[in-house]
Amino acid sequence: MKYATLATLTAALALGASALAQPAVTPSSSVMVAQLPPTNPPVLIRHGHVFTMGSAGTLSNADVLISGGKIAAVGPNIVAPANARVIDAKGKPVTPGLMASYTQLGIEELELDNESNDSSGDQAINTAAFDVTDAINPNSTLIPVARIAGVTRVLTAPVAGPGVFYGKAAILHLGNGPDLLVKPNAGVFVTLGPVGSDDSRGTRPDTWSVFRETMDDAREYWAHRAGYHLPGGSRDQRTLRIDLEALGPVIRGEVPLIVHAERASDIRQALKYTAANKLKMILLGAEEGWMVAKDIADAHVPVILDSVTNLPFHFSSIGATLKNAARLDAAGVTVIFEPQNDDPSQYARTVTQIAGNAVANGMPYEHALAAITSRPAAVWGIANSYGTVEVGKDADVVVWDGDPLEVTSAPTAVFIRGDNMPMVSRQTMLRERYKNLKDKAKPFAYR
Repeated sequence: MKYATLATLTAALALGASALAQPAVTPSSSVMVAQLPPTNPPVLIRHGHVFTMGSAGTLSNADVLISGGKIAAVGPNIVAPANARVIDAKGKPVTPGLMASYTQLGIEELELDNESNDSSGDQAINTAAFDVTDAINPNSTLIPVARIAGVTRVLTAPVAGPGVFYGKAAILHLGNGPDLLVKPNAGVFVTLGPVGSDDSRGTRPDTWSVFRETMDDAREYWAHRAGYHLPGGSRDQRTLRIDLEALGPVIRGEVPLIVHAERASDIRQALKYTAANKLKMILLGAEEGWMVAKDIADAHVPVILDSVTNLPFHFSSIGATLKNAARLDAAGVTVIFEPQNDDPSQYARTVTQIAGNAVANGMPYEHALAAITSRPAAVWGIANSYGTVEVGKDADVVVWDGDPLEVTSAPTAVFIRGDNMPMVSRQTMLRERYKNLKDKAKPFAYR
């Protein structure tokens, strides 16, 4: 895919180990400088075509200085600090680290293997209390696969189970562990309306009656929570107490209700309910979202979608179109992207392809790039530390060998919180192990 005035870069970098003194830079009117105590050796990315995704816009022939895990300076002609490692981008793209806004990274290794799949709960009709943070595995082999493709942050979320509610999501970074958690309880998921061939929740009236009763139970529980366990206390709710507890931040408008809905009429009904009850809402899926784009925009509800969904795989998405993202974006809806939704844990790396296809079908290039960088940062409430290449932000920075939204392009260097990530995954190691079949010293499996 063609991008304006972008060139290409080659350079991969391994950081040294010792901490250095505060780097010196040469400030100018166009250079932003932060005084940051370094904890890692500084790195200067020079002569990049920098998509800051912030107020500075896109900078040609610009430098990015990383120090102490943060972005220390952005602009032209930054002097390399003593002992800094320098990457000459040679005009090629530099972007913030990418974010995939619906995955099962860290909680699912193989979808069909129960032992390695902690992505859904089935112990009750409602599982609002199901919390992905109880299962995060920082050693998942799928994390490096996404990371070397430029993905540095993800929303890790449960998948739909038999209940209307199916749990709490979290924001993770994909850098050095063991603690990958950035933000717990980033939202509670609910399915309102049949999705695909799954009819375990019953008809739409069945789903909505359970949903309304559960939300009413939660409001009543929180209004009388102090007396819940007292003799004669209010215990009329059919919903489990742990799920009522989980819904407290939702009914108070502190945490978004993430509503999976595809059909236009389901979306309208969800918008009406959340507005009437003053809830924060984010839409997931929204394959017919373009048909109600004005309603979504007027409600200021962001949408998570897969832009390559085209054919109507079920009756709830007869209106699916490749132009969904572009039409929603043109209407003023904040669009952010999920990976290919047939297996988001395996395909988190495809967010660039999803964004690229949105551009091919009418979405402005920088809007599509924002949909996997600055926009999800704002939607998920982490914009103070991530999402743009700006001074003071976490140094999640990716250097590319070509257009980031082209499937033939790839990162040459990935930094997460200032750490230079090894460009290695289980897939690349298998490739290296078996690519030379004429090697006399064959791997063990060939012996």
